[in-house]
Amino acid sequence: MSIKVRLVLSYFLMLIVPVVLAGVAFLIIVAAFFGDVQSLYNVDTKHNPVKEVIEKEASISAELKLKTEQDPDSLLNPAVTAQFEERLRPINMGLVVRKKDSIVYVSEKLNKPELLGKLPPFGVGDSDLNARPMKDRGPWFLSRQQDFRFKDGSPGSAFIATDMNFFGKIFRTYTSAFFISLLVILVLTNGLLTYWVSRSVIRPLRQLQRAAGEIREGNLDFEVNPQAKDEIGELAVSFEQMRRRLKQSVEVQLKYEENRKELISNISHDLKTPVTAIKGYVEGIMDGVSNSPDKLDKYLKTIYAKAVQMDHLIDELFLFSKLDLKKLPFHFEPVNLNAFLQDCTLDMQLHADIEKKGVTLRFDAPETQASVWVTADREKLKRVLVNLIGNAIKYMDKEEGLITLRMQSDGEWVIVEVRDNGQGIPPEALPHIFDRFYRADPSRNSGTGGSGLGLAIAKHIIEEHGGVIQAKSTLGEGTSIYFTLHQITGGGD
Repeated sequence: MSIKVRLVLSYFLMLIVPVVLAGVAFLIIVAAFFGDVQSLYNVDTKHNPVKEVIEKEASISAELKLKTEQDPDSLLNPAVTAQFEERLRPINMGLVVRKKDSIVYVSEKLNKPELLGKLPPFGVGDSDLNARPMKDRGPWFLSRQQDFRFKDGSPGSAFIATDMNFFGKIFRTYTSAFFISLLVILVLTNGLLTYWVSRSVIRPLRQLQRAAGEIREGNLDFEVNPQAKDEIGELAVSFEQMRRRLKQSVEVQLKYEENRKELISNISHDLKTPVTAIKGYVEGIMDGVSNSPDKLDKYLKTIYAKAVQMDHLIDELFLFSKLDLKKLPFHFEPVNLNAFLQDCTLDMQLHADIEKKGVTLRFDAPETQASVWVTADREKLKRVLVNLIGNAIKYMDKEEGLITLRMQSDGEWVIVEVRDNGQGIPPEALPHIFDRFYRADPSRNSGTGGSGLGLAIAKHIIEEHGGVIQAKSTLGEGTSIYFTLHQITGGGD
């Protein structure tokens, strides 16, 4: 339940509960009131004394009406009016009989000039009584008026009046009790509902406060459990997500730092190895070990090869650093991919390692697509192919090695594939080969040594082109690395 719904619910409960409890208190007071009415009107009932008073008054009124219709002159007989008086007195009512403008009978309690002078005129009847004001009648209320005519044709009226003194008594007796009860009900209801709402808000806020303290102290190994499905619960969920992301960020940072240290270690090793070799050969030359032209030529060629190896490593590190920081400019232009891949294949076929390992490199041009154009940076895209083909050559273990370039277009994207029949990549290493500093072969010998940045550089370059690069491999059978480029229409030569 949300806090908004909870507040709205508490608002309505603050309205409804007091009303209900006040109604209960009112019923209790009414029960006491009925007891007073019972004693006041001298009625004997265990259920509803007011109802019995009303029924008695209605019965007497009906008889009075019947009497005025059948024998109106009987109301001039004191004995008849005395009978009505006897029946009205126990229920605190009285009778007045008027003929023309003269009062022919009046109950003792009603025999007051200020009341008799205010009696309604002939012809008003019961239907108009409620519309007439009661002021100046004291505590008496005219509940009935029966108009009729005597036998001589004179107009006559019979009035039944009710003594309202008991209402003042009830008001004075029970009003204070009712208002005190209402005040207690309001205080208790509002207090309990306020406690319920505040408790449901304060408790989770304190939990979040403790969690914030834990994060402030650097402790991320805890869990924030939302206690309710409300706004604070949603905040707790967001807080927990933030904690997890902070923890993941710290773990990634630690891993990055570990990779950085490993990189420095690998670079130090890769740089130290050729430097040590160069140093040894130079010392050999200085010491006169290379005392023949052939040996001197061999030493110098080895020194040159080691220097080239160092230069290549430094070049890759510098390139990756600029790619990683997004400070390497790209010069995009329309490129005929068919011709570009054909040229790259011809250039790479002259690679010394290809001849040395007896590897065949070929480009399988699509037969149905004469010209496919993409927007690319020629130099950077060639670097991708050089790295992919170089890796395939480096890890080739077959006597008849084969590296194939393929291209396929679906009209929107072009897929370029570099496939080899080499040793393949272990399944556990395949998801990580494009990670920076990752090397599937942990050894760093001269045969397969490398910085582990070649595929990471290729991934950066392809992503800058708006494409993706992926790999598939079967251990012992070979590897396929393919990347996508966005195809364009038209182009140029």
